[in-house]
Amino acid sequence: MPRKKNINPKQLVDQMTGIRLSKHEAICAERMKTLFKAIDEMRKDVKDLRQDMNKGKGAVNVLIFLAGLVAAIVGIVKWNG
Repeated sequence: MPRKKNINPKQLVDQMTGIRLSKHEAICAERMKTLFKAIDEMRKDVKDLRQDMNKGKGAVNVLIFLAGLVAAIVGIVKWNG
């Protein structure tokens, strides 16, 4: 039966600290991976929203142009008539 090595308290604390740090680093790495994934998804959502807004702006501009055209035609008809 192998004998246990006598480890002084400082060595034990250093060993346990190393284990805790490695676990902490693994947890932090997983969190960072999750954060990067969430940021990428948010960038994609913002890009989609910008495209939708630009389409909406174009549609509003077309409607304003058509309303102006109709108003001009109605004005000309009433002015001449």
